[in-house]
Amino acid sequence: MDLPTLPVGERVRHHRTRRGRTQAVVAGLCGITEDYLSQIERGLKKPSHDVLTKLADHLQVPITALLGDTETDTTDVPSTAGSDVVRALLGQRPAPPGQLLTACGLRERVEDLWRIWQTSPTRFTEAEAVLPRLIGDVEATLRARRYGTDPTERREALRVAADLYGLLRSYCRRAGRLDLSLMVADRGLRAAEDADDPLRIAAAQWNLGHVLLSQAGDEQDAADVALSAADDLHRALTTPEAVAVRGALELVAVVAEARNRRAWAARDRLTQRVLPLAGQAGEGNTMWTVFGPTNTELHAVSVEMLDGDAVEGLRLADQVDTARLPSRERQFTFGLEVARCYDLRREDAAVLVHLLELEDVAPEDLERSPLARELVISLVQRARPTYRRQATALAARLNLL
Repeated sequence: MDLPTLPVGERVRHHRTRRGRTQAVVAGLCGITEDYLSQIERGLKKPSHDVLTKLADHLQVPITALLGDTETDTTDVPSTAGSDVVRALLGQRPAPPGQLLTACGLRERVEDLWRIWQTSPTRFTEAEAVLPRLIGDVEATLRARRYGTDPTERREALRVAADLYGLLRSYCRRAGRLDLSLMVADRGLRAAEDADDPLRIAAAQWNLGHVLLSQAGDEQDAADVALSAADDLHRALTTPEAVAVRGALELVAVVAEARNRRAWAARDRLTQRVLPLAGQAGEGNTMWTVFGPTNTELHAVSVEMLDGDAVEGLRLADQVDTARLPSRERQFTFGLEVARCYDLRREDAAVLVHLLELEDVAPEDLERSPLARELVISLVQRARPTYRRQATALAARLNLL
């Protein structure tokens, strides 16, 4: 059985050598032996949260860059973006000439795709079947309307484009193309600004914040973008929809605080800023942010997972009912974080159960998730005979063997 090296150890070695530090120096700074650090880097030992925290501090990276969190570490994400989608985004597959499309017709197609993206277990396959043509049609319509005589139609076309670029931001990031994710986030912001739509401008900045969260070291920039956007939106709109988007923006700052090892600040923001907004907004999916009380509860679990407090994370997770969420993606992320909490406690049977459930919920997401792959590899390496066959079969289905 040919297993790849545990990603945690590889990440530690990568960041150590990138900074030109020897094992002896890093081990001494962290208060561990050189042999122990060598075993960590070779995948023979899994460091405790305290050791990981010290390593991250002395290597000057967020702890999530070593943990392999799905939102921050994209170096281990294989690029799975469809080639036709990439070509369409780069303008290599222009829409064929034909009848000028209406913004109303395009909106129906974009909203249908958003429903697929948030609810289908095979969302990547289904999205890739329609995205190339839809990208071409939307961008061709924008070009045609740019200097048109109907300002209402032009503004609606820009709104549709902003919504499509928001979906593409998520698709590109999950498909391992962070460069394209940043590009479409910028396009979405420009479209929203050209449409002079405060709600969509804020949603576009929410998307940009998530792209920045995907890059280790940019967490504070993500928080700054999100909080500035929340303030601007509060001054511009006081509608229930604006309240929901403000709450989603505040959650970007919560995640940034947690990833910067400021769990106390993340908890304070959740309690003082996010929970009141969630109470006002109620459960919803404004601008596809899935903001509401349940999503806020999920982020509370995330904070504890990132802080390494598996006991508190699992306690909070037991109180969450994800059946109320309109997004399968958020259900998947929550389940993966619960699996990670069990992994921190070395409760391997529970890790396996949750990973198998996630395979049913979103098999294409499981295959693309660096954290999921790390959990499966670790599970197979230390699996007991009673469930080794199931763990090995799962690893084989994910092409890890």
